[in-house]
Amino acid sequence: MARPESNAGLPKGFDEQMAALDALKGRELDAVSIAFVKKMLGNRSNYLVGKAARLTEENELRELMPHVLAAFERFFEDAVKRDPQCWAKNALSRTLAKLGCRDKDVFLRGLTFHQYEPVWGGRSDTAGTLRGNCALALVTCDGLITPDLLVLLLEPLTDADKSVRMEAVRALAALGEPAVPVLRLRALVPGPEPEEMLAVCFQALLTIEREDAISFVTRFLEPEDDSAAEAAFALAGTHLPVSLEALLQSYKKCHDPWFMGVLLSAIALTRLPEGVDFLIRLIEGEAREAEAAIEALAQPEPGDELRARIAKAVEDTGSPRLKKAFETHISKE
Repeated sequence: MARPESNAGLPKGFDEQMAALDALKGRELDAVSIAFVKKMLGNRSNYLVGKAARLTEENELRELMPHVLAAFERFFEDAVKRDPQCWAKNALSRTLAKLGCRDKDVFLRGLTFHQYEPVWGGRSDTAGTLRGNCALALVTCDGLITPDLLVLLLEPLTDADKSVRMEAVRALAALGEPAVPVLRLRALVPGPEPEEMLAVCFQALLTIEREDAISFVTRFLEPEDDSAAEAAFALAGTHLPVSLEALLQSYKKCHDPWFMGVLLSAIALTRLPEGVDFLIRLIEGEAREAEAAIEALAQPEPGDELRARIAKAVEDTGSPRLKKAFETHISKE
């Protein structure tokens, strides 16, 4: 549906309102459209309010901040009935942060909020995204010093919802060096922690500490499991020679064929000439891992010069298996 031409012509039915909001995506909003978005922020439908909030965020409509705040507060009341799945509060919390809301009390309310909704066999908490959004937003709020934030983020760091834990790590990373002990402790906590959570911890530590964190992250390579894979790729992302050396040393001690392939991919992703040379030598020597080395060099897609080096190394071996690997992973012919 085309955007409304006047206040009098604002769509009134749910389907019309939804279509009108959808029609405004990616468009520059005029005064009438902004008035419509403002009106939708006061709508009873959490779904429509969520869409209006995203348009407010997309167009940086800071003049609508009071209406976003009012909507956010409104959907905490009788929340299960008014805002199932937290659709409105999720969008509104993100919009408030993007518009520059710095009121800590706004986000503290969302940080500790749980919304249990009936599901088959029991109840499920649907407010995880909300808590994660608020954890990130608190880092930029007024009236909170770093020690306060470190304490406030401890609970979300151990939240039952994985997404909240990950956002808490990202929030801690934004605090920089003071958060290093907490991040290291979180990485060391034993248990069935999802690998992506460890990846966020590793990346945060390497971003903050740089070379000082490499020896710590390197310790996680030893199990040669999924967690070790996340450590390997986090090290590769630093593009530092000392990270490459750690990966090469791990490769020399590795016994698991799957993890060898992971390490070769990580070595390639360091994008360091020494790493490329190492992989080329594996191909030239027709090593057991030569096929995996070819596949590793294919990610990211090699330029013409590297492709030519790989092709020559394969051709010089005369190996049908390496030729097939080259044609599978690299050749454009």
